Amino acid sequence: MNSPIIQLLVLAGIAVFLILRLRSVLGTREGFEKPKVTESETAKSRKRPDFEVIEGGPDRDITENVPEGSDAAKALAAMKRAEPSFGVSDFLGGARGAYEWILMAFENGDLSEIKPFLSDDVYEVFAEVVEERKAKGLTVKATFVGLSEIALKDAEFDETTREAELSVRFTGEITSVVHDSAGDVVEGSSTEIKRQRDVWTFARTMGENDPNWVLVATGE
Repeated sequence: MNSPIIQLLVLAGIAVFLILRLRSVLGTREGFEKPKVTESETAKSRKRPDFEVIEGGPDRDITENVPEGSDAAKALAAMKRAEPSFGVSDFLGGARGAYEWILMAFENGDLSEIKPFLSDDVYEVFAEVVEERKAKGLTVKATFVGLSEIALKDAEFDETTREAELSVRFTGEITSVVHDSAGDVVEGSSTEIKRQRDVWTFARTMGENDPNWVLVATGE
């Protein structure tokens, strides 16, 4: 037999031997084999992203302001059904500004701009106090320092009339100085900060085009 043929046979035998050896060590692979997933990657795949909204879950805009399942929470949910654009946090943001604006107008004795945002009863009470000061020759100079607390106290909703009432607890900080007709200080100080605690109730008919709430009651 020719030497080249013998060499080819020997090489072929070696190749077959090596193929069989590799198969026994590595095994065979057919089709697509999925890469292994580590335990940490599996856990990540099961974890919901922070922004995922669970359908039918609690409305945090409500539960962050009143206890879940309370009458106030049910009233707020009904308000949202009547007016889907309504938001509790948005309302409180507006109430914060309204409190400063209305309180300072009352303290400084100028009710003209805030009258449309007061119920008739509240306006009459405010106006009586302002007129009484004027009759005594007293003037008040007040400055709003800040608001240390604002919280939703209660909520009520009449589904028949769609009338909503929201009560808000405020703790404001102001300076107030009362002068007599001669200009002398009879009460207060421009440097002494005093705390003003109030519970105000705002009302509005949900679903109407007018977005403004009206102050219908004040208390402590």
